[in-house]
Amino acid sequence: MNSRWHYRRSLESRVTLLTTVAVGVAVAFVSIGVYFTVRVQLTATLDDSLLQRAQLAARSSTLQQLTQGAEIPAAALGAADIRIAFVYADGIIHIPDRAGDFPRLGQPELAVATGERGWVIRTIRVDRDGEYRVVTVPTTRAGQALVVAQSLAPQQQVLNRLGIVMLAFGLLGVAAAGFAGRGVAGSGLRPVRRLTKAVEHIARTEDLTPLPVEGDDEIARLATAFNGMLVALAASRDRQRQLVADAGHELRTPLTSMRTNIDLLTQAGASLDEDQRAELLGDVRAQMVELTTLIGDLVELARDEPLTPVVGAVELHEVVEHAVGRVRLRAPSVTFETDLDPWWVVGEEHSLERAVTNVLDNAAKWSPAGGTVRVALQRGTLTVDDEGPGIGEADIPHVFDRFYRSPESRSMPGSGLGLSIVRQVAERHAGTVSAGRAPSGGARLELRLPGAPSPMPKGIPTRAPS
Repeated sequence: MNSRWHYRRSLESRVTLLTTVAVGVAVAFVSIGVYFTVRVQLTATLDDSLLQRAQLAARSSTLQQLTQGAEIPAAALGAADIRIAFVYADGIIHIPDRAGDFPRLGQPELAVATGERGWVIRTIRVDRDGEYRVVTVPTTRAGQALVVAQSLAPQQQVLNRLGIVMLAFGLLGVAAAGFAGRGVAGSGLRPVRRLTKAVEHIARTEDLTPLPVEGDDEIARLATAFNGMLVALAASRDRQRQLVADAGHELRTPLTSMRTNIDLLTQAGASLDEDQRAELLGDVRAQMVELTTLIGDLVELARDEPLTPVVGAVELHEVVEHAVGRVRLRAPSVTFETDLDPWWVVGEEHSLERAVTNVLDNAAKWSPAGGTVRVALQRGTLTVDDEGPGIGEADIPHVFDRFYRSPESRSMPGSGLGLSIVRQVAERHAGTVSAGRAPSGGARLELRLPGAPSPMPKGIPTRAPS
């Protein structure tokens, strides 16, 4: 068994348990507080009553009879539940009321008789009768003190009943809190259950329809965030489907042309002269190059994940120079003028050179024979101007879309993926790309990449911005 596995309660049961425990602890504290408050209040009331009775009795004439040995009950003091006794300075204790055991008196009561203390009140326990509250006050005679004792049994009965009532109501409160907590948890988690069912439905059916959002609480925020994720996922799936559909459409043309030429070579190979054969083989070779380029572009565009390779500081001006040299070889009839300032960026050199090459290839393709392509790199902005017909206003918003080709370019070689790769590389390096019209009337493409005009210090980030 996996030692890390453990049972985990449902959220509803945890909310119910926490609510019940919280109410139980609160009820316990309140009950204990009420119990001790009532107990202290009862004791204080009893003490005040006993002390008042004892002081009144100590000044009454009835004490003369009691000191003469008469058996006068405690009812003479106005309460049948009170018992009395006398304590003398010489230690003699006189108990007029012989009913039952009297609390055992001691040094505190003797101190009142001798005049050392003004009065004493304390609790004394009797074996058979329980606890007594005993008050001792001096009388009008010197060396004599009156002791008044009252049993605490009635008070204890009241406290016992109070404890039982508090316990009963506490248990009822805890039970009610449990039911209430379960109800609150059930109603509060109902939106979570609905959201869970909706997510399970999406996982089962792959239906990316956004979920309905109600209110503005935390559950609504969670549903809104989940809807944002669904929109992004749906957009990614749509891009994938569009890429597959466009790729199928673009691949169909060179494949069909290649198959036609190959079939012609196979069927009429012996009857073709050398010039016709060379022309067909040249067409097949050009179509294979176009197909290879298209497949490479598709692989590059299919990389929707962030840039993963570990990279470093790239000298963008050096990358532009290398790309210009490569494009010069492919377009010898076009003149390239460069004005490059040093610029260092954090990125992946191969991707950056691919993007710059695509921009230059696009300019060379549209430039007339003997035309000039002007390449400038200033403060991280690569500007490429050609002398072609320029980009129409209606085409400018779409020139960086996948497989987009203007009506004028449909008869020219290309797949419509080069500039979309430029935009993808720019976004992966936290840059931007834009198109417009050059002062010469041709097209202007600008690639902006963040960086610095001086070499990157040591400790640069190991990943390019994405």
